[in-house]
Amino acid sequence: MRPDRDFFFRLADAAKAETLPRFRSGLSVVNKEKAGFDPVTEGDQAAEIAIRTLIEAEFPTHGILGEEHENIRMDSDHLWVIDPIDGTRAFISGVPVWGTLIGFQEKGRSVMGLMEQPFTGERYYADGERSWYSGPDGERQNQVRDCGSLENAILFTTSPHLFKDWEVERFQAVQDKVKLFRYGVDCYAYCLLAAGHVDLVIETVLKPYDVGALIPIIEQAGGIITTWDGGRPEAGGSIIAAGSRAVHAQAMDMLKRG
Repeated sequence: MRPDRDFFFRLADAAKAETLPRFRSGLSVVNKEKAGFDPVTEGDQAAEIAIRTLIEAEFPTHGILGEEHENIRMDSDHLWVIDPIDGTRAFISGVPVWGTLIGFQEKGRSVMGLMEQPFTGERYYADGERSWYSGPDGERQNQVRDCGSLENAILFTTSPHLFKDWEVERFQAVQDKVKLFRYGVDCYAYCLLAAGHVDLVIETVLKPYDVGALIPIIEQAGGIITTWDGGRPEAGGSIIAAGSRAVHAQAMDMLKRG
């Protein structure tokens, strides 16, 4: 039995109670990466615990894959995929494009998901059939748009500096082709795509919890999200999402390793 919207929203509320009071509060940051900068805050850790506590009470046989705490019951047919603060760099910088990601998989396939941006009061939610937006300006169903071709597309990526080796040239080729490109919007970019505001998101080095909740939000809005070689995106890696299959195919062809 699948969880319902009310339960997803309870999870989001529990996470919000931990993240929002800490946003723009000057909280301490811990670096998880010795050779670089991979920040985590007490907000990340507390929000994930709050989400896990509710899931364990309501669905004790379900598995949980999360960024900040140990994965459990990974062999379960029902798996929750959690990123309590996707976009921690934005979070610690005071920029409201971070979000709480809560995804739900059945037998390895992402079928439901939620992204909440607590500061703006926006939620993007996929119920298993349709994708929805709710926020200060009301509630409506998400629907991707078809911009026609790559030349008309708006492209987002978190940072061009994340691309390495041959990926740099391939991404640059796509970026040179589109009408407009923007950086630094994290999970919010995928939701803007689902809502029909942008056309293409291209990223690399993603983890399963970076995309688990976003896959159904895009697919159930009529969009397409895959790996760069066209595979399923649940495991993360190099990811491309688009509002139309034609634009997806054009971009994917340019991203092929030559």
